[in-house]
Formats: sequence, C-alpha cells, structure tokens
Amino acid sequence: MSTVSNEPSVLEVCRGFLRDIVEQESLLDAHVSVVAKTLAPEEAIGTPGRRDFPIIMGKERVIEAIVLEARGHAFTDSPGEFDGTIGEVLELELDTSQSRAVFVATLNAVLRHLERVSGTVHCRDEDPELCAGEIATLLLDRYGRVTVGLIGMNPAIAECLVGTFGETRVHITDLNPDNIGQLKFGVEMWDGNDRTRDLIESSDVLVVTGTTLVNGTFDDIYRMARDARKPSLLYGVTAAGVSELLGIERICPRGR
Repeated sequence: MSTVSNEPSVLEVCRGFLRDIVEQESLLDAHVSVVAKTLAPEEAIGTPGRRDFPIIMGKERVIEAIVLEARGHAFTDSPGEFDGTIGEVLELELDTSQSRAVFVATLNAVLRHLERVSGTVHCRDEDPELCAGEIATLLLDRYGRVTVGLIGMNPAIAECLVGTFGETRVHITDLNPDNIGQLKFGVEMWDGNDRTRDLIESSDVLVVTGTTLVNGTFDDIYRMARDARKPSLLYGVTAAGVSELLGIERICPRGR
C-alpha cells in the first residue's frame, strides 16, 4: 500500500505542533511524568456484551499516557512502557509502532490536560456497541444510503454499518491475517496491504480507525482519500490529538 511522497508524515507535523504547544505552556522542561502502561482488556474496555473486539481477543492493546493526571489512550499491537518527560517523548524516533503509540498517547494526554480535546479515554462496557450504532446513524443522516468503506475491522461498527447500509454497500479492509478473506456480517474482509485503494475507489465515504496512526499506514490512506476526494472520518480515542491539531473530523461519541 505504501506510496512515495515528499510530504512530511502526519505525526512529524504533529510533533512540531506539540513542541510549540508545550514550549508555550512551559511544559517542555518541567518535571512532568509521562507513563505509558499496557492496560489489560478489562481495564481498557470493561465487560462489553460481545467478545470479538480485537483488544479482548489479544490482537491489540491500549496504552495509557498520564500527564499531570490527564490520561490519553492509544491502540497498538506493539505495546511498551515509557517513563520520562514530554521533552523526551518529543525526541523519540517515530519509526516503530511502539514509539508511535507512546507519542500518540502522550499527545492525547497533553491536549486533554490543556482542555483542548475530550474523549481521550476508551469507552467501556456497553458503550462500544452504543457508539457503533451512533456512528452508523450519523453517517446515514449526513450522507444518505451511500457506500461506506471501513478501514480497520471493528466488529461492532462493521455490524451496525451492514445493518444500516446493507452488505453490498459496506467494504472493509484489515491487516489482521486472521480476518483477511473471511466473511464478517456478509462482507468479505479485504487485505489492507493491497486492497485499500480498491476500497477507497469503490466507497463514497471512509471511516478510518485511529490505529492507522500507530501502525504507520495513515499517511498513505490520507493521501489516497484526499486525491480521490472522498470524505473520511477517523474513529476512536487514538485519533483525538491528531484530529484536533490537523482539523480532521473524528467520530468517537462515547469516548471518555
């Protein structure tokens, strides 16, 4: 899926914005503790009725960054711990999923502390399924009965999209090899490594998981959607800070 571009990565742009913000707020050199800890599924998402969410099945984890008691979450398949300062986070090489997750979670926590974003903590218990229904309703009310491309398999959102728009009006890509080629709610799961362009071209509106910011695929998706002039919305807590800094619409109706 990777394409050649001379544009700086989205996270590099956000790094510059974050550096300016913490310098203006005198947070760069302050003795601020940033701790990213891996959350167990029950800590992150509680006990929803359905058990097929990736975090419950062990495919992803949520890390939590804490900055001056403000919390920011990020989903990743490469969780790791970090303890340092915001300045040290700004110096991380953003070349692995683990370092990107620490940066994104920290960005979310800093902007939450400064009250520039909300919904940086994952919803729990029955909320993920309620969220999915609200996302499907929002898309239907805004765009009508269009074809929706879901980038990043979320079973609750996928099921609600299919229930709202129909099997033939939903396309889904994912990177989990256990999902690729499988039928989920009547829709074949396409390989995100080589079918993302197909999904974008055959969809009217895109719903993109914020996890793409961490796994390194967002930049290509963002450019392809922009070039194709397809409206796209990021979903989930992971995308809170990036969406705020770059003016990208995020849908996360139940984030805490």
